[in-house]
Amino acid sequence: MAITRPIKRRIQALKRGYDALRPGKAALLSMIDEIEVGESVYNSNAIENSTLSLEETERILLEQALSRNVSVREVFEAKNLARVIEYKRSRVAGGELGKDLILLLHRMLLGGIDDGIAGRFRRAGEYVRVGTHIAPAPERVEAMIDEALADYSSNLDAYFLERIARFHLDFEHLHPFCDGNGRLGRVLINFQLLQLGLPRIIIRNSEKRHYYRALQDYDRGGSTRAMESIVARGLTESLHKRLSYLRGETIVKLSGYIRQNKLSAPAVTNAARRQTIPAFREKGVWKIAAESAP
Repeated sequence: MAITRPIKRRIQALKRGYDALRPGKAALLSMIDEIEVGESVYNSNAIENSTLSLEETERILLEQALSRNVSVREVFEAKNLARVIEYKRSRVAGGELGKDLILLLHRMLLGGIDDGIAGRFRRAGEYVRVGTHIAPAPERVEAMIDEALADYSSNLDAYFLERIARFHLDFEHLHPFCDGNGRLGRVLINFQLLQLGLPRIIIRNSEKRHYYRALQDYDRGGSTRAMESIVARGLTESLHKRLSYLRGETIVKLSGYIRQNKLSAPAVTNAARRQTIPAFREKGVWKIAAESAP
């Protein structure tokens, strides 16, 4: 089990703090979410080999001109994913994770890009592969989606992050669509977190190697440990960020915090990556509350 008891206790404590501080702060939390959209879109598309930079992604979402020519597909991919992210947030209160929602989000994701495959599962003859993994036959897709959804909703004895990680691995192993599986799968992780009253996470392109290894571990041997660790660290970081803003703390770059407190840069940076200190990233830059104890 990658999510140990100490990690569970840490997340539980952070969630208690988050729940205690967020009443009356909906506008602030919504602002953080909105600012993160560009970063979420950039990272998810970059994992799928988009050439857009974070700045270019944000400019596209703001309808601003770019300094170079980019493909129309990449522009649509950025805009569509941002639309899916925003729509997903509006559907959390009254929506359930089911096939209808998954198909709707996929139609939004690929609409205008490839309408022939948008909003439908793979059909007979439509096989896909990811690296050396060949996804199950199209004829098995719908039944396997039903099984994954049933497992997620019924396995209430499992820790919630373990359930989310396993569902993501089941979804990506199945690859139910001809395209868009990775981006949609990461959207669904955040839908599940939001349903539980938790903030969304960003799986970053800088950690793509670890993410793909987690997918391979499951495809080859059924191990969920690496993905559980990715989701747990992502949630811890997201909670650290929101708690810093909710408390009104002075947020500084981690590099400046290290110099100010005369700390070991490698040790502190490693602690930030492991999320054993309340550090978080904004646009790829590690930050921390200046008030944090060295």
